[in-house]
Amino acid sequence: MSDWKEGYLSELLDVIMGQSPKGETCNTDAIGLPLLNGPTEFGIKSPTPIQFTNDPKKVAEEEDILFCVRGSTTGKMNWADQTYAIGRGIASIKHKIGKEYSRFAMAILEYNLPLLLSSATGSTFPNVSKKQLNNLEILIPPLPEQRAIVEVLSSLDDKIDLLHRQNQTLEQMAETLFRQWFVHRPEPVEGEEADEGWEEGVLGDEFDFTMGQSPPGSSYNEEGVGIPMYQGNRDFAFRFPQNRVFTTEPKRFAQKFDTLVSVRAPVGEQNMAIEKCCIGRGVAAFRYKSNPNFYTYTFFKMKSLMDEIKQFNETGTVFGLITKSDFQEMEISLPPLKNVERFQKEVKPIDDKIILNCTQIRTLEKFRDTLLPKLMSGEVRVDPKQFMEK
Repeated sequence: MSDWKEGYLSELLDVIMGQSPKGETCNTDAIGLPLLNGPTEFGIKSPTPIQFTNDPKKVAEEEDILFCVRGSTTGKMNWADQTYAIGRGIASIKHKIGKEYSRFAMAILEYNLPLLLSSATGSTFPNVSKKQLNNLEILIPPLPEQRAIVEVLSSLDDKIDLLHRQNQTLEQMAETLFRQWFVHRPEPVEGEEADEGWEEGVLGDEFDFTMGQSPPGSSYNEEGVGIPMYQGNRDFAFRFPQNRVFTTEPKRFAQKFDTLVSVRAPVGEQNMAIEKCCIGRGVAAFRYKSNPNFYTYTFFKMKSLMDEIKQFNETGTVFGLITKSDFQEMEISLPPLKNVERFQKEVKPIDDKIILNCTQIRTLEKFRDTLLPKLMSGEVRVDPKQFMEK
């Protein structure tokens, strides 16, 4: 590694700290540049802005790294897929050489994130300053090897991104079919009227559900001891939660493929259990009464009710809350079992492909996250000559 050198982040990357525009310049009518204030707007790869401003103070350009510098989500990252105005909760970071090295810039941040967060300041939440970023001590390989590392990591990222985009398309297909059959009323089956067998009822007529209960705090750990526990939106990702906390004293359980719904602050986020797990008081688990294996129907039926469920974000004295009795009494239409069986038979293969893709994504992410520190420390070297023809 004689050709690698020790240096500072400021030698390799440029950092622009965000600055919030004046409130009167902000709007939700898509006037001006999209505005980012924090990770609430972050998506799987790039943001989905909800605010705009016609008087931006600082901007991030396409393919810049969007890096959260304030609050409990310090260190969260996304890619800029266009020009954005950035508020004070965001920094824009780029490689000095150019966009073709952007993935190496992100790898530098990912590899050094624990060290960076350990130096973060703030009495309540961590904050990272431009000085702290610039003074971060890093290892700098020669440009050809940086480029080779980019090729390796980008190849994995591209495969993961392709599976994510495929999943989004598949889920939209399944949701469209559900709406055609159950929301806008299905076409009549031959020999019967369109509404034959349909009834009006409540959610408790169609689904069994379990309201979560939090275990003792002393049983929590992040070392994988015990059973995974999900507490709410913080743990939810696309379709399946991310394992973050475990408990050795679980109180309430969700079974594999149960639909999970957050029931407090915020109400109405949705996921599916990928395995038997513990659910804390911020989560409820749902399964179809007549056949617990009808997880596809359950997931998309609950998704169709999310607008109604999310109205409970406005209840509660401090934050939104939906209770067991609220779920039990929620009025819904009850389709005939044969309609549900038909939907489950035809749409389950689409849903199972989503589940398979999610498993592949996690495998690829685990491999990438294992490989990245080896590449960035020089433990694993990449021969730049392998990529010279690209």
